[in-house]
Amino acid sequence: MSFTAVDHGMMARALQLAERGLWTTSPNPRVGCVLVRDGEIVGEGWHEKAGEPHAEVHALRAAGDKAKGTTAYVTLEPCSHYGRTPPCAEALIAAGVSRVVAAMTDPNPLVAGKGLALLQAVGIATASGLLENEARELNIGFVSRMTRGRPWLRVKAAASLDGKTALNNGISQWITGPEARRDGHAWRARACAILTGIGTVRDDDPQLNVRDVETTRQPLRVVVDSKLETPLAARILQGGPTLIAGAVDDARKIEQLRAAGAEVLILPNPSGKVDLAALLAALAERGINEVHAEAGFKLNGSLLREGLVDELLLYLAPCLIGHEASGLFNLPELATLDGKRRLQIRDLRQIGADIRVIARPQ
Repeated sequence: MSFTAVDHGMMARALQLAERGLWTTSPNPRVGCVLVRDGEIVGEGWHEKAGEPHAEVHALRAAGDKAKGTTAYVTLEPCSHYGRTPPCAEALIAAGVSRVVAAMTDPNPLVAGKGLALLQAVGIATASGLLENEARELNIGFVSRMTRGRPWLRVKAAASLDGKTALNNGISQWITGPEARRDGHAWRARACAILTGIGTVRDDDPQLNVRDVETTRQPLRVVVDSKLETPLAARILQGGPTLIAGAVDDARKIEQLRAAGAEVLILPNPSGKVDLAALLAALAERGINEVHAEAGFKLNGSLLREGLVDELLLYLAPCLIGHEASGLFNLPELATLDGKRRLQIRDLRQIGADIRVIARPQ
């Protein structure tokens, strides 16, 4: 399928609109729509919040009678099923749209090509695959949940240039500067859940909420706590929903944590630890698309060893702390370099005085 320069420009605009829902659409995907006639935009919109109209509906409302005979550029295949809102494919048909270009087909099994097929059945021309990579990246968590049954897991860490995250006495605030911390909060804001371990809760007593950037919602906070040792006065139990994932079915501790406002989920693995893969699957069942992990080197290492890390978000400060300090990942010693874990650098930039590296395991 070949696309024109106009097609590319209009889909790029639709992606810009979709990105406006970066922090608000969960558990739904981020979607933008542009309606075009004779090279002119007559209506546009984006999905703003789950339960509210989808991008196509906003664009159709903006276009009004001008929607008839237009080409609709949508960053995700129009839905064909009744969920919280009616099918967008039917709305496009009713409006008299003549052509629909989707950046990608919907990975949701409830749609998965059915939306485009519905449009084709009534004579509307369809095409897909335009700027598909960009659309997929925008909804990487939604795609992961639909195709793998687990959220996209992003591990965030701040370290010195020699890869140290904290002193041996536990002091870690602050290795990086305020600009990097603010950027980290923006990544928190786009996630559906923030994951940490009991060691971080005990050592730092973090809130793990979004504070440095504006947000309309707070992500679910999840603590991996095998023995249910989270202090009842911990700040992570205050100011929003918290899930404690444990491995021991201790009725007294469970009741205490629930009384403190937490939800408790018991998911033991054969070693008596929390089954991390099962935890991610359980989060997916709750509609969690992206998980943002901010933990210590033990949990970070466990997630990496089990092949659950999809992306690393690393902030490196221009300083040296020394080899006795804590590192980034608790990983086994290698006998040869053949066992090194290879990464693909996806983005590298300076944030304030620090360097931000986004990388994915190969």
